[in-house]
Amino acid sequence: MNLARFPRVSLAHLPTPLERLDNLTRALNGPEIWIKRDDCTGLSTGGNKTRKLEFLMAAAQAEGADTVITQGATQSNHARQTAAAAAKLGMGCHLLLEDRTKKTEFDYTQNANVLFDALHGAVIERCALHPDMNGEMMKIADRLKAAGHKVYAIPGGGSNPIGALGYVDAAMELVMQANTARLKIDHVVHATGSAGTQAGLAAGFAGLHSDIKLLGVGVRAPRERQEANVFQLACATADLLGMSGAVKREHIMANCDYVGEGYGFPARSTIDAIRMLAKLEAILLDPVYSGKGMAGLIDLVRKGYFKKGETVVFIHTGGQIGLTAYASDFLTNG
Repeated sequence: MNLARFPRVSLAHLPTPLERLDNLTRALNGPEIWIKRDDCTGLSTGGNKTRKLEFLMAAAQAEGADTVITQGATQSNHARQTAAAAAKLGMGCHLLLEDRTKKTEFDYTQNANVLFDALHGAVIERCALHPDMNGEMMKIADRLKAAGHKVYAIPGGGSNPIGALGYVDAAMELVMQANTARLKIDHVVHATGSAGTQAGLAAGFAGLHSDIKLLGVGVRAPRERQEANVFQLACATADLLGMSGAVKREHIMANCDYVGEGYGFPARSTIDAIRMLAKLEAILLDPVYSGKGMAGLIDLVRKGYFKKGETVVFIHTGGQIGLTAYASDFLTNG
Protein backbone atom coordinates (compact mmCIF):
# COMPACT_ATOMS: atom_id res chain seq x y z
CA MET A 1 0.00 0.00 0.00
CA ASN A 2 1.74 3.12 -1.24
CA LEU A 3 0.05 6.14 0.32
CA ALA A 4 2.88 8.46 -0.75
CA ARG A 5 1.37 8.73 -4.23
CA PHE A 6 -1.68 10.55 -2.83
CA PRO A 7 -1.53 14.29 -2.06
CA ARG A 8 -1.37 14.93 1.69
CA VAL A 9 -0.93 17.88 4.02
CA SER A 10 0.43 17.65 7.55
CA LEU A 11 -2.31 18.47 10.09
CA ALA A 12 -2.11 15.77 12.77
CA HIS A 13 0.27 14.97 15.61
CA LEU A 14 1.30 11.45 14.62
CA PRO A 15 1.78 8.76 15.69
CA THR A 16 -0.90 9.00 18.35
CA PRO A 17 -0.17 7.23 21.66
CA LEU A 18 -1.00 3.57 22.24
CA GLU A 19 -1.54 3.07 25.98
CA ARG A 20 -2.51 0.17 28.23
CA LEU A 21 -5.62 0.81 30.34
CA ASP A 22 -4.40 -0.85 33.54
CA ASN A 23 -7.28 0.20 35.80
CA LEU A 24 -10.04 -0.65 33.32
CA THR A 25 -8.39 -4.01 32.59
CA ARG A 26 -8.38 -4.83 36.31
CA ALA A 27 -11.93 -3.58 36.86
CA LEU A 28 -13.39 -5.72 34.08
CA ASN A 29 -11.21 -8.77 34.80
CA GLY A 30 -11.27 -9.84 31.18
CA PRO A 31 -8.95 -9.18 28.25
CA GLU A 32 -6.02 -6.80 28.31
CA ILE A 33 -7.39 -3.44 27.13
CA TRP A 34 -5.36 -0.79 25.33
CA ILE A 35 -6.39 2.54 23.82
CA LYS A 36 -5.21 4.25 20.65
CA ARG A 37 -5.42 7.96 21.43
CA ASP A 38 -6.73 9.49 18.21
CA ASP A 39 -8.26 12.15 20.41
CA CYS A 40 -4.67 13.44 20.53
CA THR A 41 -4.28 14.30 16.83
CA GLY A 42 -3.90 17.94 17.87
CA LEU A 43 -6.05 19.91 15.45
CA SER A 44 -8.64 21.96 17.40
CA THR A 45 -8.65 19.52 20.38
CA GLY A 46 -8.04 16.55 18.06
CA GLY A 47 -10.14 13.67 16.80
CA ASN A 48 -10.25 11.02 14.11
CA LYS A 49 -11.34 13.32 11.27
CA THR A 50 -7.95 15.03 11.23
CA ARG A 51 -6.38 11.92 9.69
CA LYS A 52 -8.97 11.99 6.90
CA LEU A 53 -8.55 15.71 6.38
CA GLU A 54 -4.84 15.35 5.67
CA PHE A 55 -5.83 13.68 2.40
CA LEU A 56 -9.08 15.57 1.73
CA MET A 57 -7.60 19.04 2.19
CA ALA A 58 -4.65 18.11 -0.01
CA ALA A 59 -7.12 17.02 -2.69
CA ALA A 60 -8.90 20.38 -2.31
CA GLN A 61 -5.62 22.23 -2.76
CA ALA A 62 -4.75 20.12 -5.79
CA GLU A 63 -8.02 21.21 -7.40
CA GLY A 64 -7.27 24.87 -6.68
CA ALA A 65 -10.13 25.30 -4.22
CA ASP A 66 -10.36 28.44 -2.11
CA THR A 67 -13.33 27.16 -0.07
CA VAL A 68 -14.31 23.82 1.41
CA ILE A 69 -17.82 22.83 2.36
CA THR A 70 -19.08 19.94 4.44
CA GLN A 71 -22.09 18.86 6.46
CA GLY A 72 -22.90 17.13 9.73
CA ALA A 73 -25.04 17.21 12.84
CA THR A 74 -25.22 20.32 15.02
CA GLN A 75 -22.43 19.07 17.30
CA SER A 76 -20.37 17.56 14.48
CA ASN A 77 -16.76 16.81 15.38
CA HIS A 78 -16.05 16.52 11.66
CA ALA A 79 -17.37 20.03 10.99
CA ARG A 80 -15.18 21.48 13.75
CA GLN A 81 -12.04 19.78 12.48
CA THR A 82 -12.80 20.76 8.88
CA ALA A 83 -13.22 24.39 9.94
CA ALA A 84 -9.91 24.19 11.80
CA ALA A 85 -8.10 22.62 8.84
CA ALA A 86 -9.43 25.31 6.51
CA ALA A 87 -8.30 28.04 8.90
CA LYS A 88 -4.83 26.55 9.16
CA LEU A 89 -4.50 26.32 5.39
CA GLY A 90 -5.94 29.78 4.68
CA MET A 91 -9.11 28.54 2.98
CA GLY A 92 -12.72 29.49 3.47
CA CYS A 93 -15.07 27.02 5.14
CA HIS A 94 -18.83 26.64 4.85
CA LEU A 95 -20.73 24.27 7.13
CA LEU A 96 -24.27 22.90 6.85
CA LEU A 97 -25.40 21.67 10.28
CA GLU A 98 -28.40 19.35 10.54
CA ASP A 99 -30.73 19.27 13.55
CA ARG A 100 -30.91 15.55 14.31
CA THR A 101 -32.02 15.80 17.94
CA LYS A 102 -34.39 18.80 18.28
CA LYS A 103 -32.38 19.83 21.34
CA THR A 104 -32.86 23.55 22.02
CA GLU A 105 -30.51 24.17 24.97
CA PHE A 106 -28.01 26.97 24.39
CA ASP A 107 -25.08 24.70 25.21
CA TYR A 108 -26.14 22.29 22.48
CA THR A 109 -27.04 24.78 19.75
CA GLN A 110 -24.33 27.41 20.34
CA ASN A 111 -21.58 25.99 22.57
CA ALA A 112 -18.90 23.24 22.30
CA ASN A 113 -18.29 22.26 18.65
CA VAL A 114 -20.53 25.04 17.33
CA LEU A 115 -18.53 27.65 19.24
CA PHE A 116 -15.29 26.23 17.84
CA ASP A 117 -16.74 26.26 14.31
CA ALA A 118 -17.35 29.99 14.67
CA LEU A 119 -13.97 30.66 16.28
CA HIS A 120 -12.26 29.03 13.30
CA GLY A 121 -14.11 31.42 10.99
CA ALA A 122 -16.55 29.01 9.35
CA VAL A 123 -19.79 30.24 7.80
CA ILE A 124 -22.58 28.19 9.35
CA GLU A 125 -25.97 27.36 7.86
CA ARG A 126 -28.52 25.12 9.53
CA CYS A 127 -31.32 22.86 8.38
CA ALA A 128 -33.86 20.45 9.80
CA LEU A 129 -33.41 16.67 9.63
CA HIS A 130 -33.03 15.78 5.95
CA PRO A 131 -32.68 12.44 4.12
CA ASP A 132 -30.08 13.76 1.65
CA MET A 133 -27.68 16.04 3.46
CA ASN A 134 -24.95 15.69 0.86
CA GLY A 135 -27.46 16.78 -1.77
CA GLU A 136 -28.44 19.82 0.31
CA MET A 137 -24.77 20.63 0.78
CA MET A 138 -24.19 20.55 -2.99
CA LYS A 139 -26.96 23.12 -3.49
CA ILE A 140 -24.98 25.49 -1.28
CA ALA A 141 -21.79 24.56 -3.13
CA ASP A 142 -23.46 25.51 -6.41
CA ARG A 143 -24.47 28.84 -4.92
CA LEU A 144 -20.91 29.51 -3.77
CA LYS A 145 -19.55 28.57 -7.19
CA ALA A 146 -21.99 30.98 -8.82
CA ALA A 147 -20.58 33.69 -6.55
CA GLY A 148 -17.10 33.00 -7.90
CA HIS A 149 -15.63 30.59 -5.33
CA LYS A 150 -13.67 27.47 -6.20
CA VAL A 151 -15.37 24.96 -3.94
CA TYR A 152 -14.31 21.52 -2.79
CA ALA A 153 -17.12 19.47 -1.22
CA ILE A 154 -16.32 17.00 1.55
CA PRO A 155 -19.03 14.44 2.40
CA GLY A 156 -20.31 14.06 5.93
CA GLY A 157 -17.68 12.55 8.21
CA GLY A 158 -15.06 12.92 5.48
CA SER A 159 -16.17 9.43 4.53
CA ASN A 160 -15.19 8.74 0.95
CA PRO A 161 -12.23 6.70 -0.39
CA ILE A 162 -9.85 9.68 -0.19
CA GLY A 163 -10.79 10.38 3.43
CA ALA A 164 -10.64 6.70 4.34
CA LEU A 165 -6.95 6.70 3.38
CA GLY A 166 -6.37 8.40 6.72
CA TYR A 167 -7.40 5.20 8.48
CA VAL A 168 -5.52 2.97 6.10
CA ASP A 169 -2.52 4.91 7.39
CA ALA A 170 -3.76 4.49 10.98
CA ALA A 171 -3.93 0.71 10.50
CA MET A 172 -0.33 0.70 9.33
CA GLU A 173 0.67 2.94 12.24
CA LEU A 174 -1.06 0.73 14.81
CA VAL A 175 0.49 -2.47 13.49
CA MET A 176 3.93 -0.87 13.56
CA GLN A 177 3.42 0.30 17.16
CA ALA A 178 2.26 -3.18 18.17
CA ASN A 179 5.27 -4.78 16.50
CA THR A 180 7.62 -2.40 18.30
CA ALA A 181 5.94 -3.15 21.64
CA ARG A 182 5.82 -6.91 20.86
CA LEU A 183 2.08 -6.69 21.37
CA LYS A 184 -0.25 -9.18 19.67
CA ILE A 185 -3.56 -7.43 19.03
CA ASP A 186 -6.57 -9.72 18.78
CA HIS A 187 -9.35 -7.14 18.40
CA VAL A 188 -9.75 -3.47 17.51
CA VAL A 189 -12.97 -1.76 18.62
CA HIS A 190 -14.22 1.74 17.80
CA ALA A 191 -17.39 3.75 17.26
CA THR A 192 -18.67 3.59 13.68
CA GLY A 193 -21.01 6.11 12.07
CA SER A 194 -20.37 7.57 8.61
CA ALA A 195 -18.22 4.48 7.87
CA GLY A 196 -14.91 6.09 6.85
CA THR A 197 -12.91 5.12 9.93
CA GLN A 198 -13.96 1.48 9.88
CA ALA A 199 -13.64 1.24 6.09
CA GLY A 200 -10.11 2.63 6.16
CA LEU A 201 -9.06 0.30 8.98
CA ALA A 202 -10.60 -2.69 7.20
CA ALA A 203 -8.79 -1.88 3.96
CA GLY A 204 -5.57 -1.24 5.84
CA PHE A 205 -5.67 -4.50 7.79
CA ALA A 206 -6.56 -6.41 4.62
CA GLY A 207 -3.66 -4.85 2.75
CA LEU A 208 -1.33 -5.85 5.59
CA HIS A 209 -2.76 -9.40 5.66
CA SER A 210 -3.45 -8.83 9.36
CA ASP A 211 -5.54 -11.26 11.38
CA ILE A 212 -6.77 -8.50 13.73
CA LYS A 213 -10.56 -8.68 14.12
CA LEU A 214 -12.23 -5.28 13.66
CA LEU A 215 -15.51 -4.40 15.36
CA GLY A 216 -17.40 -1.16 14.87
CA VAL A 217 -19.92 -0.18 17.55
CA GLY A 218 -22.70 1.63 15.73
CA VAL A 219 -23.97 5.05 16.73
CA ARG A 220 -26.87 5.48 14.34
CA ALA A 221 -27.85 2.91 11.68
CA PRO A 222 -29.11 -0.67 12.12
CA ARG A 223 -26.41 -3.36 11.82
CA GLU A 224 -27.28 -4.57 8.31
CA ARG A 225 -27.19 -1.08 6.85
CA GLN A 226 -24.08 -0.08 8.78
CA GLU A 227 -22.14 -3.14 7.65
CA ALA A 228 -23.27 -2.65 4.05
CA ASN A 229 -22.15 1.00 4.08
CA VAL A 230 -18.76 0.11 5.57
CA PHE A 231 -18.18 -2.78 3.15
CA GLN A 232 -19.02 -0.63 0.12
CA LEU A 233 -16.62 2.12 1.20
CA ALA A 234 -13.89 -0.33 2.24
CA CYS A 235 -14.04 -1.95 -1.21
CA ALA A 236 -13.90 1.45 -2.93
CA THR A 237 -10.91 2.38 -0.78
CA ALA A 238 -9.17 -0.88 -1.67
CA ASP A 239 -9.88 -0.16 -5.35
CA LEU A 240 -8.27 3.27 -4.99
CA LEU A 241 -5.18 1.61 -3.53
CA GLY A 242 -4.98 -0.88 -6.38
CA MET A 243 -5.91 -3.89 -4.26
CA SER A 244 -9.40 -4.71 -5.48
CA GLY A 245 -10.96 -7.72 -3.81
CA ALA A 246 -8.73 -7.56 -0.72
CA VAL A 247 -11.59 -6.69 1.62
CA LYS A 248 -14.00 -9.55 2.20
CA ARG A 249 -17.53 -9.24 3.52
CA GLU A 250 -16.60 -11.24 6.62
CA HIS A 251 -14.02 -8.56 7.53
CA ILE A 252 -16.83 -6.11 8.29
CA MET A 253 -18.55 -6.48 11.65
CA ALA A 254 -20.75 -3.96 13.45
CA ASN A 255 -22.67 -4.20 16.69
CA CYS A 256 -25.48 -1.66 16.84
CA ASP A 257 -27.00 -2.63 20.19
CA TYR A 258 -25.75 0.49 21.97
CA VAL A 259 -27.35 3.24 19.87
CA GLY A 260 -30.02 3.99 22.47
CA GLU A 261 -32.69 6.46 21.36
CA GLY A 262 -30.70 7.35 18.26
CA TYR A 263 -27.87 9.47 16.93
CA GLY A 264 -26.90 12.25 19.30
CA PHE A 265 -28.72 10.77 22.30
CA PRO A 266 -26.40 9.20 24.89
CA ALA A 267 -27.86 6.02 26.35
CA ARG A 268 -27.57 5.20 30.03
CA SER A 269 -24.72 2.84 29.10
CA THR A 270 -22.97 5.73 27.31
CA ILE A 271 -23.13 7.93 30.41
CA ASP A 272 -21.87 5.07 32.58
CA ALA A 273 -18.96 4.33 30.22
CA ILE A 274 -17.91 7.98 30.12
CA ARG A 275 -17.97 8.20 33.91
CA MET A 276 -16.09 4.92 34.26
CA LEU A 277 -13.21 5.98 31.97
CA ALA A 278 -13.03 9.42 33.56
CA LYS A 279 -12.78 7.97 37.06
CA LEU A 280 -10.54 4.98 36.30
CA GLU A 281 -8.22 6.32 33.62
CA ALA A 282 -8.64 10.12 33.59
CA ILE A 283 -9.67 9.83 29.94
CA LEU A 284 -12.67 11.78 28.62
CA LEU A 285 -14.89 10.22 25.97
CA ASP A 286 -17.62 11.93 23.97
CA PRO A 287 -21.38 11.35 24.28
CA VAL A 288 -22.10 10.62 20.61
CA TYR A 289 -19.31 8.35 19.35
CA SER A 290 -16.53 7.16 21.65
CA GLY A 291 -18.85 6.93 24.66
CA LYS A 292 -21.13 4.51 22.81
CA GLY A 293 -18.13 2.63 21.45
CA MET A 294 -16.71 2.15 24.95
CA ALA A 295 -20.14 1.19 26.31
CA GLY A 296 -20.21 -1.59 23.75
CA LEU A 297 -16.70 -2.75 24.61
CA ILE A 298 -17.42 -2.82 28.35
CA ASP A 299 -20.67 -4.74 27.94
CA LEU A 300 -19.14 -7.25 25.53
CA VAL A 301 -16.28 -7.89 27.96
CA ARG A 302 -18.81 -8.56 30.71
CA LYS A 303 -20.72 -10.92 28.41
CA GLY A 304 -17.55 -12.87 27.57
CA TYR A 305 -17.32 -11.84 23.91
CA PHE A 306 -13.70 -10.82 24.55
CA LYS A 307 -11.77 -13.38 26.55
CA LYS A 308 -9.03 -13.37 29.16
CA GLY A 309 -5.68 -13.73 27.46
CA GLU A 310 -6.79 -11.64 24.46
CA THR A 311 -5.71 -8.07 23.73
CA VAL A 312 -8.29 -5.48 22.70
CA VAL A 313 -7.39 -2.02 21.39
CA PHE A 314 -10.05 0.69 21.58
CA ILE A 315 -9.62 3.56 19.14
CA HIS A 316 -10.60 6.83 20.81
CA THR A 317 -12.02 8.96 17.99
CA GLY A 318 -12.10 12.19 20.03
CA GLY A 319 -14.93 14.66 20.49
CA GLN A 320 -14.58 15.37 24.21
CA ILE A 321 -15.40 19.02 23.60
CA GLY A 322 -18.96 17.81 22.95
CA LEU A 323 -19.39 16.90 26.61
CA THR A 324 -20.11 20.54 27.41
CA ALA A 325 -23.09 20.43 25.04
CA TYR A 326 -24.56 17.52 27.03
CA ALA A 327 -24.16 18.74 30.61
CA SER A 328 -27.89 18.30 31.28
CA ASP A 329 -27.72 14.62 30.32
CA PHE A 330 -25.09 14.00 32.95
CA LEU A 331 -26.84 16.07 35.60
CA THR A 332 -30.13 14.21 35.08
CA ASN A 333 -28.50 10.77 34.91
CA GLY A 334 -26.70 10.97 38.24
